[in-house]
Amino acid sequence: MIAFKKLILLLLLLTSAGAYAQQADTTVVFKVFGECGQCKHRIETAVKGKGVTSANWDVASKQLTLTYLPQQVNLTTIQDKIIAAGHDLENRKASDNAYNALPSCCHYRESTDAAADTPEHRAMGDTPSADSAATKTAQLKEVTVSSRTHSAYISGLNPIRTEIMTDKELLKAACCNLSESFETNPSVDVSYNDAVTGSKQIQLLGLSGNYTQLTVENLPGPRGLATPLGLNSIAGPWVESIQLTKGTGSVVNGYESIAGQINVELRKPETTDQLSANVYGNSNGKVDLNLDLAHKLNGKWSTALLLHDDFLENKGLDMNKDGFRDLPTGNQFNLVDRWKYDDGKGFMTQFGVKVLNDDKTGGQTGYRPATDKFSTNLYGLGIHTQRYEVFGKIGYVFPQQTYKSIGLQLSAIDHQQDSYFGLTTYNAQQQNFYSNLIYQSIINNTKHKFKTGASFLYDKYDETFKRDHYKRNEIVAGAFFEYTYTPSDKVTVVAGIRGDHHNLFGTFFTPRLNVRYEPFPGTTLRVSGGRGQRTANIFAENMSVFVSNRQVEILGASSGYAYGLKPEVAWNKGLSIDQKFRLFDNDASASVDFFRNDFTNQVVTDLENPRLVRFYNLDGKSYSNSLQVGLQVSPVKKLDIHLAYRYFDVKTTYSGHLLERPLLSSNRAFAAFDYATDGWKFDYTINYNGRKRIPSTAGNPAPYQLTDYSNAFVMMNAQVSKTFGKKRPMDFYVGVENIGNYFQRGAIVAADQPFSPYFDASLVCGPVTGRMAYVGWRYKI
Repeated sequence: MIAFKKLILLLLLLTSAGAYAQQADTTVVFKVFGECGQCKHRIETAVKGKGVTSANWDVASKQLTLTYLPQQVNLTTIQDKIIAAGHDLENRKASDNAYNALPSCCHYRESTDAAADTPEHRAMGDTPSADSAATKTAQLKEVTVSSRTHSAYISGLNPIRTEIMTDKELLKAACCNLSESFETNPSVDVSYNDAVTGSKQIQLLGLSGNYTQLTVENLPGPRGLATPLGLNSIAGPWVESIQLTKGTGSVVNGYESIAGQINVELRKPETTDQLSANVYGNSNGKVDLNLDLAHKLNGKWSTALLLHDDFLENKGLDMNKDGFRDLPTGNQFNLVDRWKYDDGKGFMTQFGVKVLNDDKTGGQTGYRPATDKFSTNLYGLGIHTQRYEVFGKIGYVFPQQTYKSIGLQLSAIDHQQDSYFGLTTYNAQQQNFYSNLIYQSIINNTKHKFKTGASFLYDKYDETFKRDHYKRNEIVAGAFFEYTYTPSDKVTVVAGIRGDHHNLFGTFFTPRLNVRYEPFPGTTLRVSGGRGQRTANIFAENMSVFVSNRQVEILGASSGYAYGLKPEVAWNKGLSIDQKFRLFDNDASASVDFFRNDFTNQVVTDLENPRLVRFYNLDGKSYSNSLQVGLQVSPVKKLDIHLAYRYFDVKTTYSGHLLERPLLSSNRAFAAFDYATDGWKFDYTINYNGRKRIPSTAGNPAPYQLTDYSNAFVMMNAQVSKTFGKKRPMDFYVGVENIGNYFQRGAIVAADQPFSPYFDASLVCGPVTGRMAYVGWRYKI
């Protein structure tokens, strides 16, 4: 009944929004040559005026979608404005004077790759458009040469190795939330934290997601208390693109990145569809509803409302027959309401609010909170999360000096989680304020660029674990300077330093260096190195141990620190080679990257005693080595094949013994096959996961002991989608995840005795659910 009501509500919203979108106007699509996000802004600004209701230029396809009122403005007049701005059409060229007046990064006629990530592209600290750098386009007299865009690619001229996953890549899987967006990416592992809560974590460079800085449009994303459930809280259909950076990255974004950074770009008010809807359901009983609305109020103001609602009511989902629900039941609702103002003269601002309400119940299949909560009748858990966020960005690009800009980023978050796990309670609140002021310009010429600014971070934590109370405030004020030297198209050097003062840990400095060198066309070498530091939130980041009866011990605690433990500090070094070439008469690419992390201090989570979980400062070595090789080819037209192999060597000193990190696969192989024709898309992904070390359970009785290593396994996913219509496309898609029906049996130790000292649902080394089929529908205007 609940699902039916929500479907009716969605249909009513679609009907009203669809009626609202009907306009007595004309829509045309034609090619306009340009190069980057700044070109996009210039083209769309040029056509603004009386009679033009909307304009959207796509960086990858070079297509301008223009909606106008013929009775008020002539198409030729609009195209004249584009030519005057310096951008060619297919049948008309801009004058040389107009073209030469463009910034050098926008000179598309000479370009063989994407515009670099230059200061003029980053007003308000934004990343360039996701499809920037996607398509090579050169125009010589009347000849145009173009190449097909991959749905995921390495940004060619960016000195920091950044993989960009476009919305086309995200559509290869259902992507109900952010964690599922990485199913088609070989660099990121996504695994369950435990066998009961349904929470997932990412793993990058062999390290848990705690060491990867997660941002949303370069503002703080789920971090701190939100870490264990954060990936589940960002709806997949909201995501416009994802930028994945391995290594420490830029000092502009802070000091917390150790393994890398994942930046998520959401749908923009000025460029997204007026209406976008997605309905999804799977064989486990889960239903997702998404509705995104956008509207341009006038030539300067635009707004968007992103809505997401999902629910699972299947209390009997128990594929491994251990008496526990494989996934918690409940409902999640979240929204983003955002606004943008652009005066067309260099001043831009955007602001909005985000709201999340997530209520989940798990445990044994017969568990009922009304009668069983905090009793030993049946084991149950409940997690209720409320999160409110406001954000804003203000930026100004100097009209006569487009290389110069200033921007201010602001956000404030209140995150509240009330939860219980059997007889254990964990209630926590985090209040966060973040600001980042960025100024960017040049020194003499565009070969010498710099970014400088100051940041402020405030975190207030209030946690109650069982009967123990943990409170702390973290106040961090910092400043940074980053210099970019580009003597030629072949070489780029980015050197950055930031200094921060932490009220608990004192003053520290974060140096970082990134170098890009292109010795030959199509061959790109990158070297990186730098320092990262973060505060470990030992309870939130290890919530999986709550779903066990382990006793918690904090060893070697010192007053004045977070939980009495020192901050985590690591040095990251990286080397990568990316090669483009032609194979089977199509574009192809190969890549090799190697990264090493060395911790000078780490908060160790020690599970080697099955009765205990111990937290203590590192005493010895801790490091990670990550090697990955990849190949992308198109053996026949419209068929893309992506192959990759990854090897990890990750070890940490546990109580004086250097051991392999548990629950991590050292070997992983990946293959993805994508074929598209006549509106049909076929996507097939294979993941091989090698064996994983399991923490010792030798202290348990024989029935509750696990093997030292898990079995290797293969995961296969497939999806077929069909698009109907061009002006207002509608997609139907069906898919199957975990085709081989592999899931970890006996994932919960002592599942038959959940209140015994041996109960442990945290030792998960594989999927906890088996084969799952799904079906969905997408529609946009």
